[in-house]
Amino acid sequence: MAESSSLFKSKLESIREWIADNKLRAVGGLWASGVIGSLAYNWSQPGKPSVKIIHARLHAQALTLAALAGAAIVEYHDHSKSDNREHRYPKFLPRDD
Repeated sequence: MAESSSLFKSKLESIREWIADNKLRAVGGLWASGVIGSLAYNWSQPGKPSVKIIHARLHAQALTLAALAGAAIVEYHDHSKSDNREHRYPKFLPRDD
């Protein structure tokens, strides 16, 4: 039981680490899946195709804004929690010490 719990935590931690390293890719993937999912749902509803496409874009845009807000909160939390100044700035930016 404890072994499966640690395996789940390590898997969850590796997913979290990938998302933290690739925030924009994660948000872009979420946007694309939002557009596809919303188009699939809207296509089954009655109405004009142009309206369906517009609604799918709006739903995906709202989902993307929520994901960006979530990424900003995670980034703020990571920076406020970390005391290591080296880790706060990308290596290509010069530091003023």
